Amino acid sequence: MSLGELQVLGACPLDCPDTCSWVVTVRDGKAVRMRGNPDHPYTRGALCVKVNRYLEHTQAPDRILHPMRRVGPKGSGRFERISWEEALEEISVRLRGIIDEHGGEAIWPYIGTGTLGYIQGSEGVAGRRFWNVLGASKHFLNICSTAGNVGLSRTNGTAGGMDPETFALSKLILLWGTNTLTSGHHLWKFIQDARAAGAHVVAIDPIRTRTAEQADEHLPIRPGTDAALALGLMNVVLSEGMEDRDYLENHTSGWEGFREEILRYPPERVAEITGLPEADIRALGVRLAHTRPTGIRATMGIQRHAGGGTAMRTIAAIPGVTGDWRHPGGGVAYSTSAYIHLNIDTREDLLAEPVRQLTMTRLAEGLDASVKCLWVYAANPMGSTSDQNRIREKLLREDLFTVVMEQFPTDTVDYADIVLPATMQIEHTDLHAGYGHMYLMWNEPAVEPPGECLSTMETFRRLARHMGLTEPSLYDSDLELAEQLLASGHPSLEGITVDRLRKEGWVRLNVPQPFVPFADGFPTPSGRLEFGSGPAYVPSHTASAERGPYPLALITPAAHTFLNTIFGNNPELLRRSKGPRILVNPVDAAQRELGDGQRVRVFNAGGGFEAVVEVSDRVQPGVVASTKGHWRKLSSGGATVNAVVEERDADMGRGAVYHDNLVELSACAPG
Repeated sequence: MSLGELQVLGACPLDCPDTCSWVVTVRDGKAVRMRGNPDHPYTRGALCVKVNRYLEHTQAPDRILHPMRRVGPKGSGRFERISWEEALEEISVRLRGIIDEHGGEAIWPYIGTGTLGYIQGSEGVAGRRFWNVLGASKHFLNICSTAGNVGLSRTNGTAGGMDPETFALSKLILLWGTNTLTSGHHLWKFIQDARAAGAHVVAIDPIRTRTAEQADEHLPIRPGTDAALALGLMNVVLSEGMEDRDYLENHTSGWEGFREEILRYPPERVAEITGLPEADIRALGVRLAHTRPTGIRATMGIQRHAGGGTAMRTIAAIPGVTGDWRHPGGGVAYSTSAYIHLNIDTREDLLAEPVRQLTMTRLAEGLDASVKCLWVYAANPMGSTSDQNRIREKLLREDLFTVVMEQFPTDTVDYADIVLPATMQIEHTDLHAGYGHMYLMWNEPAVEPPGECLSTMETFRRLARHMGLTEPSLYDSDLELAEQLLASGHPSLEGITVDRLRKEGWVRLNVPQPFVPFADGFPTPSGRLEFGSGPAYVPSHTASAERGPYPLALITPAAHTFLNTIFGNNPELLRRSKGPRILVNPVDAAQRELGDGQRVRVFNAGGGFEAVVEVSDRVQPGVVASTKGHWRKLSSGGATVNAVVEERDADMGRGAVYHDNLVELSACAPG
């Protein structure tokens, strides 16, 4: 008997600012079509090249459908199927034993950004109540944006800024260290609206990306020197006499000291630091001085180096000098997450005593003998985390009990003792909010989970029950969790209920449209934009002229076909990616006698990986680029780009330094 056809509203869970609204067509209980929701003001009916294959991905033959136990050596990827009862019993016994002998802090719950859901994923810290009852260590999820968050907050009091939709009103748009057409392409529609009204678009990026090729102007800046350029542009604004003196006097603090810092960076000095022609710096500075409103889009890549937090702090100062925060379409857009005032209650009161915090990007360092259980979910640290070779060494520890909740046999799964099958987005309930727009999104499950897959929260509910835990909040249903999230009482959520979200699919936060976030002041101690003190430019590791045996600055940007390591096993997207490749400027290729299509080893003291050379002037001499997201087990040489990325902190927030590493290239032996 036919069950008919349904249209189910959902939301993309992936680590992208756009958080698209989608519509899943379900026929006779099977999802047969997915499309972008044409009614959503930001999605506007379009999905990306990656998510267009999402339904295919949910039905892939390598999907993990049942619990498994390791039967081979760690790293071999050899498992046997077991029942959920066996898996829960073995996990319960091991966890109890670890707690009794070593204490709860010996457990490291390692959650990533594989889903950003507030119920099932990292935004709501899914499972934290369970871990608090056990007294497990806390997990500092710093892999993505923390340096920039801290830097922006030091200037503005928040990492929140422009509503990206207001870029349609900008007259000058600076796309600063962001490849919009690959990582958040829905913003481009608003940029096109602005261009139609005469806006000028500038891409500031070490790579001539897809976005840079479509911009009116591209400035190929030296990696990690963005703060110096920001200071140079403001220097020109001052020389033009176009600083907004009224705004500076009434809405900022610390101006005189910061003005002195700006004067230390004239265009000729900035040209030496950034590698950009002095004339180009002056020309953009003049344009900035005389164009209101100017909107700056800067995303996470710009802050993944030693001076990343300072870079964002200094870029955030620009609209304070020009007064752009007065205007719709003026200011800086980094992340809108700060405007999502949900009630995220991880129940810290369930902890019997304070516990330590372990840092996500310091996995190799943190996996010492004191950690006896690593529980990985919504993450693939063997593919996504710095210092890949040292992480592998630690995951081989026989005394480390590793549990991985996963959808596919990732590189990390190969090191697990127990693997638990996880649902995908069309199979569970979740609540989302974009970090690149102002909408709350509801994801209604469209189909039943395949095999024995369970959602994150259902897995923790079953494990809590198996362990005999009596804390009532561990058993809250997904809908109860959603009700709790919406019960913060913040004015931006007034009138937004679970019932309304389930019916409509998405609701805009209660903020004005157009949204001018700092029209009435800043959420800083002074109520003003705070220029602060101290250096406004912190050089990246790669900005040094003394590079020693590794003279090439490596950038690891997002791939057009993968999202982090998600989709890295999809046959069609893997084919389109053409495997690991490395962009090399013709000057650097000639010096090393390397040709287009040649396989090379990219290496430094931490390790190396293999890639195919693409000789191109899309990068400047001294800079090479290779995209992240490839799987180690599917890559020639058994390593990926993170084998050469150091486990090192940025200047603020302990941010990662994926774009701040030095390498050398050598030709691989034939055959």
